[in-house]
Amino acid sequence: MVIDRIFAFRNWHGVSPGRGDIRQRDGGLDMLSVSHLVRLLPIMALSLFALDAQAQSMRVQCPTGTSLHPTTAASPSYTGPSVVTTPFAATSGVTVPYTTNGGAIKCQQISGGDGYATMADGTQTYLFGFGPLSGLADIANGLPGTQLATVFNSSNVNSGGVNPDIIWVGAPVTQSTNTIAGYTFNGAIGLVPNAEANGGSAAGAPLDGHVDPGLIMNVGVMNANQPAPLIAIDEDDELFLTLTNVGMIMRPDLFEQHTVHFHGYPNASAFYDGVPDASIAINIGGSFTYYYLAPDAGTYFWHCHISPPEHLQMGMVGQLYVRPRQNRVPLGNSLFAALQTQQTDQRTACATEGILCSTPVPPTPATQVVQTLDTRTGAPTLYAYNDGDGSTRYDVEYPIQIHGFDPNFHFVGMTFNPEAFADMKDKYFLLNGRSYPDTVQSGTMTTQSADGTMHASQPLPTIINIPVGGRALLRLSNLDVSEYQTLASLGIPMTVVGYNARLLRDLAGNNTAYLTNSVTMAGGESADVILDAAGLTAGQKFYLYTPNLDHLSNDAENFGGLMTEINICNSVDVSTKTCS
Repeated sequence: MVIDRIFAFRNWHGVSPGRGDIRQRDGGLDMLSVSHLVRLLPIMALSLFALDAQAQSMRVQCPTGTSLHPTTAASPSYTGPSVVTTPFAATSGVTVPYTTNGGAIKCQQISGGDGYATMADGTQTYLFGFGPLSGLADIANGLPGTQLATVFNSSNVNSGGVNPDIIWVGAPVTQSTNTIAGYTFNGAIGLVPNAEANGGSAAGAPLDGHVDPGLIMNVGVMNANQPAPLIAIDEDDELFLTLTNVGMIMRPDLFEQHTVHFHGYPNASAFYDGVPDASIAINIGGSFTYYYLAPDAGTYFWHCHISPPEHLQMGMVGQLYVRPRQNRVPLGNSLFAALQTQQTDQRTACATEGILCSTPVPPTPATQVVQTLDTRTGAPTLYAYNDGDGSTRYDVEYPIQIHGFDPNFHFVGMTFNPEAFADMKDKYFLLNGRSYPDTVQSGTMTTQSADGTMHASQPLPTIINIPVGGRALLRLSNLDVSEYQTLASLGIPMTVVGYNARLLRDLAGNNTAYLTNSVTMAGGESADVILDAAGLTAGQKFYLYTPNLDHLSNDAENFGGLMTEINICNSVDVSTKTCS
């Protein structure tokens, strides 16, 4: 019965008889057929537990309005906390007024499974990893996949059924050309009208989180990314992050659960912390939506918290950063005054006696800095933190995740052998999932998986382009399981303005940022570093690299490792990061 349902499912979703039929004329199986059967393993497991279409275990959640954010509009300008004049009613029926600092509803969907990545020496490496199930176009172009609810809640079907222009195995990579050109869909994969909530009719049915599991499996299977999909939100946003566990295709013996743990991130509830001892874990074929109210600005990161030494080593790590509300200060308004207003809201206030204060107000400046337009971008000036004095200003930002892995550990992880945790030794060292010279290759990198499909395995390049006289913010994080990592810069001094998502200030608000030519981080640490191109000329090239020479390699080869290039440009497009 289950097998009958699976093949009915495949025919329904447009798999041609020639590719979908697993039988050859001689009665045997060919490799192409086996590859399709491999992709069906998690669907078979799902079907065993949910034969009834109404018993759906995969869903997404992205509300069109909440008590804190009644609409799906983008974040408004920040003029200070305000009390909502129309209080919402608590479950007891008592009306409760509340304070808001703005923000918006943001949503993202990811898969937990496996896949492959290509190293700079040509080695294809097996991964446990997270992949994108929303914001595919943005992620494939090196941007965060986090979307406003109005973008996220987009149907996967049109008048003709499933939209073939946005849903296919290996999306967003066009298989015939091995490119992502022309792919623009950023909505949630699998989201379809809920006909069951509309008397069985798809016409006019609501988009309420109901999904077609087949569409999620088609895109999510064997689609692990290195690093995991980038997440970026603004202070005061409400983030709804849905994780769907699509299963380990190359390890069908593993019924691995997955979670999302935001490392160093102050959650309001342990229920969403991702540590299974205190919250929950997501089984194969299931989905869970994590909820976060964005806290203080800074660079954080996230990972799976199931058997962390194994899942982190195998690649289940990603970066998250929170933009400060100072970015939303209206033009002409004082940054110092805006920071002072935060102290009038208990949720954002910085207690004078507290050592965990993240936004200390600096001493009153003689001349207060006001928010202005960045003359290079024509947009409001951006900041790394709520500094009150403009000291963390930057023009273009680069998230850079440091990671390393042991190829032997990855190999035995794919081949059913016991993993040697005690002998784990990294031999590949990566910036955003790539070694030099792949770090400076523009655009997304693709890798062929065991099913013969090309996937966007490493979407994030690391080449750093800075406009003449401009400043680049490097959001550095080290997610290596077994190694300390050092990055050094020659010719451009590094100003460290934040560490572990905390602005470098003492309790009196005095600036403790420092100049250096290298930053060393242990696994689980982050740093916010500004490179200033003042006094440099277009065409100059510098290097960001590790002085640990044994980390400048791809396994036993003498090229690769932790190194990338810094270019000084006439101008830089802040979205595409392209240099001119």
